[in-house]
Amino acid sequence: MAVPVALVIDDSAETRDVYALILELEGFAVVQARDGQEGVARAVESRPDIIITDLSMPIMDGWETIRRLRADQRTRSIPIIVCSGLDGEHGLESSRADALLAKPCPLDALMVEVRRLLSPRAA
Repeated sequence: MAVPVALVIDDSAETRDVYALILELEGFAVVQARDGQEGVARAVESRPDIIITDLSMPIMDGWETIRRLRADQRTRSIPIIVCSGLDGEHGLESSRADALLAKPCPLDALMVEVRRLLSPRAA
């Protein structure tokens, strides 16, 4: 059975490392990106099973990152979880993500969403 791959896109190295650690402990291989532009490129090349992204990032923010991922045939069906400190001025529907968690993102809540979004794919 193939190891699931998670892509973590966040401009904070500490946040990326914390998410990567919990995901690796749960059996995922983790690819990291520092901003949305790098994240889109990594998504195309690694075809992850799930993407976790921030919204507020330099170079390309999370809104544009998600828009580009959803517009690309190669990445449009990958589940996306947003973990952001933004106060919900834009909701889940406007983000086009599959789940939205507020930062600081509780790691147990993150893993609940990861499992929920990947469970139909495993069946």
